[in-house]
Amino acid sequence: MLPTTALQIASATGGELLGSPDSTITEISTDSRTIPPGALFVPLKGGNFDGHDYIDMALDKGAAAVICARLPETVRADRAYIRVSDTKRALRDLASWYRGKFDIPVVQITGSMGKTTLKELLAGILSQRYNTLKTPGNLNGDIGAPLTLLSLLPEHQAAVIETGMDEFGQIRWLGEAVRPDIAVITNVGDVHLSHFGSREDILRAKAEIFENLRPGGLAVLGGDDRLLRTLRLDRETVLCGFSGDCGVRVEELEERGLEGVDCAVVTAKDRYPLSIPVPGRHMAGLAAIAVAAAERLGLTREEIVRGAAAYAPADNRLRVERLRGGRIMINDSYNANPRSVQADLAILARHTGGKRIALLGDMTELGSAEEPGHRAVGECAGRLGIDVLLAVGERSGRWMVPAARESGCLDVRWYESRDGARDDLLALFGPGDALLVKASHFLCRFDLMADFLRSYPF
Repeated sequence: MLPTTALQIASATGGELLGSPDSTITEISTDSRTIPPGALFVPLKGGNFDGHDYIDMALDKGAAAVICARLPETVRADRAYIRVSDTKRALRDLASWYRGKFDIPVVQITGSMGKTTLKELLAGILSQRYNTLKTPGNLNGDIGAPLTLLSLLPEHQAAVIETGMDEFGQIRWLGEAVRPDIAVITNVGDVHLSHFGSREDILRAKAEIFENLRPGGLAVLGGDDRLLRTLRLDRETVLCGFSGDCGVRVEELEERGLEGVDCAVVTAKDRYPLSIPVPGRHMAGLAAIAVAAAERLGLTREEIVRGAAAYAPADNRLRVERLRGGRIMINDSYNANPRSVQADLAILARHTGGKRIALLGDMTELGSAEEPGHRAVGECAGRLGIDVLLAVGERSGRWMVPAARESGCLDVRWYESRDGARDDLLALFGPGDALLVKASHFLCRFDLMADFLRSYPF
């Protein structure tokens, strides 16, 4: 963060300043445990905690200022306190003000699936020409997106900001700070149906991204998504995908098993021969979106091709990892929904060097799609000829397991917990075999299983 005074922060957030107005801030933290000296502390309130209880701890560690809705009992004369009604809103408002200091192209991304993958792919391509800031990891919510904007520095020449949601108004609220030059929706799926009544409601919530698109900006849509194709926007819009009428179109797709995909992406201006070192047909569709944005921002064919070839997935996001003894782990353990699991099963099914084993867990936040979603995954495992399905969790046992057996999967096993599957997995997972690891993150934490397997002395 550029040096910013407490007085400027108070003005940006509409807060009341108490203490030294000349305190200068170059860092912001919401965690009192790790706050660096001289930083601004922003205490947040959750269901089971209130960061205001740790203001004194943050100040003891050297925080120079604090934004707070509740003052501590003792106000220190040598520190700055900025009193606001809502610290989360104040953080967003500060990010909005700060973003206004930078006249650089900003891309905002949302969607039910592929947000993080597209963010990494596009940022890697843009980095071939521009010093590009990107959302770290999957910090795409009400806190992560503002903190990303607040990490902009003069050397940055472009930014790619990922934004997620679980309620109406959230994308609009974040977009008021992001103010993108290019706004992207990858797709609309069943994710978060527990928060919304229908996929049409999810579409309406996602479409809020276009309300803050800057004048002359570009709307980019996943052109193979039925619901996205129903949008009628009063902005320049491009559809990207495999469909013949897409303005940016994927052609000549060649899947190279677990090694990646090759394709040509065709626009009105050029033809881009891409080789992406990550498997999956969906990668070509995301590449089309990345090409649309990169071409708009002036990148050459050579820069786009080079950036796509250098793509590396984020942690636990469809990483093909080589383990001891020639074993292969397809680590997509961060999260799961029916559509993404079926796409990963199709990748696993292309493995020919040994057994194809799927370690799958419960999927959450599906609402009315919970039962059909789990059944669809089980049916897919049988239809694709997956050799072994190890299913974890109550939902998987109720719906995924019987569907897999009915569809012809010969070896289907169920476990109450992730660790309960460990012994069978170790016995099954031999040299030359491929294993897919995927489940909803916060429920199953399959990333811990991936960590265990990565270090296991087979």
